[in-house]
Amino acid sequence: MMRLPGIAPIEMGDWLIRDEVYAPQMALADELIATRRADVAQLDGIEAQAEELLALVLARLGAGYEIGTGSVRRPDGVKVELTGDHPAIVARRLVQEDFLFHDTRGAAHHLCGGVMCFPASWSLSEKVGRDLLRVHDPVDEYDANLAARVQRLFDGIKPDRPLMRANWNLYRDADLFHPRTEAARRDKGNPRFMRVERQCLVRLPKTGAVVFSIHTYVVPLAALSAHARAALPQPVRG
Repeated sequence: MMRLPGIAPIEMGDWLIRDEVYAPQMALADELIATRRADVAQLDGIEAQAEELLALVLARLGAGYEIGTGSVRRPDGVKVELTGDHPAIVARRLVQEDFLFHDTRGAAHHLCGGVMCFPASWSLSEKVGRDLLRVHDPVDEYDANLAARVQRLFDGIKPDRPLMRANWNLYRDADLFHPRTEAARRDKGNPRFMRVERQCLVRLPKTGAVVFSIHTYVVPLAALSAHARAALPQPVRG
């Protein structure tokens, strides 16, 4: 399989991560799902894929979860019912990762839905239904050549053999919920935080969909070592 820079295989056991900010991140995700569901979830036509994802997530929950009949008690004490809501929502309410579903059956793969509580300057409702090239508008570096390479990468993903990469950017604030339309300009002045996304690609064996999971970290630039700060763009080195 061809690999793009920064992408590496991982074990399924390393797919989902629970870190020290699990409780506040999950509380925020629950609040967004309850109060801004239309902004964070696009669920039409992905029931089968979501059911498959939920089963995969349940099989990968580690220590700290209490799995009962019809419900799961999270490590933060919150009880999540396994039925009564869309399975993609249930899966998102169990773990810190956001989940995006990609249909890879056609000639051009496209984003067909998902739950994105922590968008990094984009809008799920604006992107859903688009192919890989249009999803990344207006990113200049993401041209037709790169889109074709990524599509070939998606084609090569095997079940139980996920891939992982990391992406980072700089922000003025630590907000996790950072939606932005393509038409809106992003203010990049005086950044004080680094936002890192741990992105994984997982093939669902039954539906064949590829799930793009995103685990988000936000770190104050002041907390970085001098060596790490020196590697950042000049305006934030000071």
